Amino acid sequence: MQVNNNATSFSVWSNFTTNMTAMRNSMTKLSTGQKSVVDDASGVGISERLRAQARSSAMARGNMDNAISFTQTADAWMQKFNDILARMQELSIAANDGTKTATDKDNIKIEFRQLQDEIARITSKSTAAGKFNGLYLFRGGNGVAIQSGDGIQTGNITVQIGADLNQTLDVDVKDLQLTNSEVIGTVTTYQYNSSHTVTASSRTTVQWASVIDSTRFSAASSNAVGKIALAIDHIAASRASLGSQQSRLINAKQGVLMYEDNLRAAEQGIRGVDMARESTSLANAQILTQVGNAMLAQANQLPAQVLQLLG
Repeated sequence: MQVNNNATSFSVWSNFTTNMTAMRNSMTKLSTGQKSVVDDASGVGISERLRAQARSSAMARGNMDNAISFTQTADAWMQKFNDILARMQELSIAANDGTKTATDKDNIKIEFRQLQDEIARITSKSTAAGKFNGLYLFRGGNGVAIQSGDGIQTGNITVQIGADLNQTLDVDVKDLQLTNSEVIGTVTTYQYNSSHTVTASSRTTVQWASVIDSTRFSAASSNAVGKIALAIDHIAASRASLGSQQSRLINAKQGVLMYEDNLRAAEQGIRGVDMARESTSLANAQILTQVGNAMLAQANQLPAQVLQLLG
């Protein structure tokens, strides 16, 4: 029997400390729902990389949502262009009517000119109404205005659509301004003789700007119906191109969503705590701690038995 060194008490205290540590660890895991770096050092390293990928993928989805909204806004405006051009074609047909008076045709030209000016108002100059979050929708380039002058920066709108470097997609901005001299097609006219045989033909190239410029083109202009038909086809083709980009963005977004979901599931499998198992471990540690506490009190009483020997 020894007084200075109570080996039994020290042994009980050592076990009690181990159980207390296990109980604290279990409580920490249950309260956070995840393992610490002490529990699985390599697993935490892997899970942090997966977690960063998942968060970056979520941000890329946000980018794609913005890009989809951009294309949807542009398409809504172009639907209006189609409506306006269809009305312009009606007016050009109405103007080509010998039974109408000069006053009637002048009234047609007034409405025709107003429709042209409306397209120009939406697409052209720094005051263009067609915008999305400050970006011009129909001025070409990347939609960003140059600080000096009335131009637009070159290039495309680049959108990060993935969590890694170079995972980008370019969104085209259509140039539908008054200054766009792009040739959108050719109007061909024929001359016939009394036998309905072609005796001559002529071909006229048509620029986009010439159709919407009220100073260069009117309802009574030569071949107006054919030129407007080319403008309608041009807008339709532009919408088809924009629609294909929108479809690609939607599919890319769905792919990234599934990728993110799988990353989060994998990260949870590595880092997450099995709550049922850990609850059992906590209950076991709590019982052992309570028992250890009682045994420690008993062990601390052992040196007192020396007093019995001393009488």
